Amino acid sequence: MTAQTTNPPATPANPAVRQRLPFSPWSAVAIVVALTLALPILVIFGHVFIPAGEVWTHLRETVLADYVVNSLALLIGVGIGVLVIGVPVAWLVSVCEFPGRSIFQWALMLPLAMPAYIIAYTYTGMLDFSGPVQSLIRELTGLGYGEYYFPEIRSLGGAMAMLTLVLYPYVYLLSRAAFLEQSVCVLEVSRTLGAGPFGGFRRVALPLARPAIIAGLTLALMEVLADYGTVAYFGVSTFTTGIFRTWYALGDPAAAAQLAAVLLTFVFVLIVLERWSRAKARFHHTSRRYSTLPRYQLRGWKATAAFLGCLFPVLLGFLLPALQLGLWTVQTTEQWMNPAFGRLVFNSFWLAIAAAVIAVVLALVLAYARRMEGGRFTAAAVRVAGMGYAVPGIVIAIGVMIPFAAFDNALDGFMRDTFGVSTGLLLSGTLFALLFAYAVRFLAVSLQTVEAGLGKIQPSMDDAARSLGMRPLQTLTRVHLPIMRGTLLTALLLVFVDVLKELPATLILRPFDFNTLAVRAFELASDERLAESSSAALAIVLVGLVPVILLSVTIGRSRPGQQGPTRAADEESPQKPLAMPAGTTNTP
Repeated sequence: MTAQTTNPPATPANPAVRQRLPFSPWSAVAIVVALTLALPILVIFGHVFIPAGEVWTHLRETVLADYVVNSLALLIGVGIGVLVIGVPVAWLVSVCEFPGRSIFQWALMLPLAMPAYIIAYTYTGMLDFSGPVQSLIRELTGLGYGEYYFPEIRSLGGAMAMLTLVLYPYVYLLSRAAFLEQSVCVLEVSRTLGAGPFGGFRRVALPLARPAIIAGLTLALMEVLADYGTVAYFGVSTFTTGIFRTWYALGDPAAAAQLAAVLLTFVFVLIVLERWSRAKARFHHTSRRYSTLPRYQLRGWKATAAFLGCLFPVLLGFLLPALQLGLWTVQTTEQWMNPAFGRLVFNSFWLAIAAAVIAVVLALVLAYARRMEGGRFTAAAVRVAGMGYAVPGIVIAIGVMIPFAAFDNALDGFMRDTFGVSTGLLLSGTLFALLFAYAVRFLAVSLQTVEAGLGKIQPSMDDAARSLGMRPLQTLTRVHLPIMRGTLLTALLLVFVDVLKELPATLILRPFDFNTLAVRAFELASDERLAESSSAALAIVLVGLVPVILLSVTIGRSRPGQQGPTRAADEESPQKPLAMPAGTTNTP
């Protein structure tokens, strides 16, 4: 027998063969899904070309300037706040050793579980005139209303503070991951050149981490633009409150869509700036040698300062609000120990589960289509389908409601004229519209997770499955899905929590007499029944803790060069700390 050489099987998983494959059903499905999910954004941009009506003219002449100024002020204020908090604490827990560091490295992420509108309600209840703080001041000083100064919580500055406290973890998470991934060699070279801890941070570590910091800042600022509950409750006029008011109070969908288009412009400018910043960055590691990061041992006042610097964000962003919510919940047992609250929980949970399943299934289809084909059209379709996360929920809600309502009205008119039968609302004002909006908004969350899971499966496994006669769909269901069970559960959980917290899209698209925990908390807080809203708010916060724990474990194990339990142990305990005597700034 003579040995024969054979070419590699012509399987889609083989990158060399994939480009020669014809246009397949997987590509067609991916493109159809992407175009369907892009419908709300296309509708919003399409209204830019509609001639402006009287309502838009009125908005432009009266309140549009306020929307722009307040939105820009929020972006600047929150941007500075999240950078000032997020970057320093990320550096401290990554490369310094001080009391409480092992706790703070995960505790600093806790404010992610606290939606901005919930922390706004909580601090209003604590700091308002009738709250415990001002009541204690009046009791201790004997002063009356107007006789002492106290900052107004319901203001633009108050909104900045609330958003900063819950959004700084975006910068902290990505900054810490970047610091943990930096090579020890680079940091050691900076030490040999005479750079102390702060000098190495400012001249070496910070420039290397700049792309990650900018990415975290961009995520935080997009959340600022998408926020509705906080600014609406504090009476700050921004694009989200203007869109909501135009839709409901003025009853002009076209003007609301044009406002949404202006807001989308702000979002896309942020995205372009973030990508431009990453493109301009040309920092490269000088070595592939990774080992446990040596930590600087802080002592004396430096250790105390580091402890307090990490404590205050956690205390103000999570512990105090959670404690207040817990006290209110105990005081208002009648709110959560009744069947009505059970229906709220049931509505919220099954809606979030349904949306999570839809998002994960769509993400799996798109990610597998990209893996099978890898062509430009398929890759572009996947990118288009995943851009919804950058779009505020209120914009997506308007983009969904306009075409769905037009379809319902057109169908109902046709059926009335032809058969004398009214079809009513088939799409708009139903749970279908709400689930569709959730899919558009949160597909990117599941898509990134699923793509990461698929990327860990070697193409040789696809080749082996095809050699056994399996079709692509069989390969997906019998080979990939069992391997990706953990990844899929993570994607489901992340979308579940995001849907549970979503407020503006739910407010606009929910069916009549259908409430969720987020909507109920907003309604009660708007009626100044802050204590009664605590049970719904606390339920959202507690569920939101689960992905925070998952993120903490993932990032703690993210440093290259470490494997298995050793890696986790290295993250928990300091290895070879660099002694830093109190009162000195240079390394030994």
